[in-house]
Amino acid sequence: MEAHLMEWANLLVRWIHLIVGIAWIGASFYFNWLENNLERTGKPAGIAGNLWAVHGGGFYFVEKYAVAPPQLPETLHWFKWEAYFTWISGFTLLIIVYYLNAQTMMVNPAVAALQPWQAVAIGIATLVAAWLVYDGLCRWLGERPRLLAALITVLIVLLAWGLSTVFSGRAAYIHVGAAIGTCMVANVFFVIIPSQKELVRAMEEGRSPDPRYGKNGLLRSRHNNYLTLPVLFIMISNHFPGTYAAAWNWAILAAVSIISVAVRHYFNIRHRPGAAKQFILPASALAFAAVVAVLSPPVRSMLTGDGTGGTVSEVSFEQVHTIIDERCTTCHAPEPSFSGYASPPAGIVLETAAQIRKHRADIKRVAVDSHYMPLGNITGITDEERAALGAWIERNKE
Repeated sequence: MEAHLMEWANLLVRWIHLIVGIAWIGASFYFNWLENNLERTGKPAGIAGNLWAVHGGGFYFVEKYAVAPPQLPETLHWFKWEAYFTWISGFTLLIIVYYLNAQTMMVNPAVAALQPWQAVAIGIATLVAAWLVYDGLCRWLGERPRLLAALITVLIVLLAWGLSTVFSGRAAYIHVGAAIGTCMVANVFFVIIPSQKELVRAMEEGRSPDPRYGKNGLLRSRHNNYLTLPVLFIMISNHFPGTYAAAWNWAILAAVSIISVAVRHYFNIRHRPGAAKQFILPASALAFAAVVAVLSPPVRSMLTGDGTGGTVSEVSFEQVHTIIDERCTTCHAPEPSFSGYASPPAGIVLETAAQIRKHRADIKRVAVDSHYMPLGNITGITDEERAALGAWIERNKE
């Protein structure tokens, strides 16, 4: 019953996280698009820019004030709760999926011999430290945005590398994403919203607002805009162990993050004059193709050896079935005996010959090529057994 309830809690919180995340990202993308497309010529005094748009059968006219309007409207819409609930639901999901199952989801004995509580402590400390360091850099180098952006990139790369030396690949990835997401939400809570409140307060008190507040809020909003695509990649990468379970997982994360920032930059500047931007998307596509090429598994044959000193012809299905029964069906059974699951992960059951043959490509991907499964190697599968599985699968590819 406990596993059943946790599974549904996982689903519910994940659903909420997705909904509020879409709302936050949508608002962020819209306002950054708006900022980049404002008409800034021929505008009235006190107006930074305006824009006409048509959508959903109607016309819209939007104006941005250089600082603030002469008087505040009765109704003023704020955009903050989407961000707050994205973090709250995300951290709750982190607890449900990772912190309550740290032994299997975070600890990899082949990477670092951690106790579950140590892994959880490192994870939480990472989120706090990431914000403190990032915020300090922004306060120090806020007037030098390019240098600041370069240092933030370096810090993300170092964070990815550092976490990959203590956590399982999947936990390392998700904590990089959680650290970035924490900084993004903290930007809203500690900088963007207080800056907006100061502008409103100044208007209410009849004094001229300090334009620095709006400038600081815009800088952090820009950061959030650029960091969105790396976070989204991390979210979906959890379904692709070829990324986080690879030997150079941190480098993959760093490369794809930089590529995604470049893509976001293109969409931020594509309406600006200048020809250099036309090369951003092709260069990003080539860089992504290079990552894929580098990660391509080596073309090798296991027909001459299975890692146990024998040949592939000596690896029978009975041997394979025994390995899977001992190492995999703890979870991949109609009623898993592992306490963390109420149903088989991804709905994959590996009890019969037909089921094993049907999922042999999946088995090779997660248990042979990436060593991601079993989670945390909780069942103690050996390298020789992985090699035997790979040899049998190669011989029975068709």
